[in-house]
Amino acid sequence: MSNDFRLLMLGAMYENGGNTTHRFLDGHPQMFVYPFESQIGTRMVQDHLTSMYPVKYRWPTFALEATPAQDYKAIIDEEGKVRSRTPNVSKFRHMPFDMNDDERGKIYEEYVNKSGRSRGNNMAAFFKATFDAWKDYKRTGDQQVYVGYSPIIVVDADKILNDLPQAHFLHVVRNPWSAYADTKKRPVPLSLHHYMLGWTMNQYYALYFREKFPGRMHIVRAEDVMADSYKTLGAICEKIGVSPADSLRKPTWNGNELEEVYPWGTLRKVTPAVNRATADELSAAEKAAIRDYTWQYMDVFDYKNFLG
Repeated sequence: MSNDFRLLMLGAMYENGGNTTHRFLDGHPQMFVYPFESQIGTRMVQDHLTSMYPVKYRWPTFALEATPAQDYKAIIDEEGKVRSRTPNVSKFRHMPFDMNDDERGKIYEEYVNKSGRSRGNNMAAFFKATFDAWKDYKRTGDQQVYVGYSPIIVVDADKILNDLPQAHFLHVVRNPWSAYADTKKRPVPLSLHHYMLGWTMNQYYALYFREKFPGRMHIVRAEDVMADSYKTLGAICEKIGVSPADSLRKPTWNGNELEEVYPWGTLRKVTPAVNRATADELSAAEKAAIRDYTWQYMDVFDYKNFLG
């Protein structure tokens, strides 16, 4: 199953426009777009990056001796499982979502029992079972590409592209000043040093894997999505073998237009003017420190003159 499964996986550092881009893709008539962050990692992920990034955002690791049922339970998928199992405590409780997690698990097991267990087969089964079990999902009959999004998962892009030969990866980058200004609004924000280490590592892996997987690893700037989502994401659609669609012009959830992307992401109004104003919320010292941390990416992503 993994050899034929068409996945477009999105990744982005926190507050870099990943959720925003995910929502712009949501209403595309040829795409099955996962409803929330697809937090597909497991607690068995253990490597040199585990101390920096939460394992729920990573490409999963499965126990060799596990059963398909155990594999399914190991997938964290916090936002999806919370919305399905305890909807009243979910931050998405205001949106209709008719999916029973136990039913999805049984469908998942059926797929894996037929295909056999492997990381690629397990992930294909997870995405396919989600849409099989989602009762009030708006189907067009033309959907053929599955779309997931998980923050920072670009560090695992090579595993994704190797496990799923028909997959593509889309990395979203946002200027580090606006991104850090938004992450400071979290209840317990990362320090500037910690955040910039994560931001620069994301860009390193994105550029590195683009060289390793030409034609399958793609990068867009959040600024370009904000300025012209149809043009920017339409070009990506053509690269993965689907047609650009008018739905790319607005963020949606299950095809329903969103006035703001929040609570899917922290970015509320996704416009160039708001993006630029957000950067100016920082002090001069913070702006200078961020430039020092990220200097090697200023020319690559054309951010050198972003602050004027």
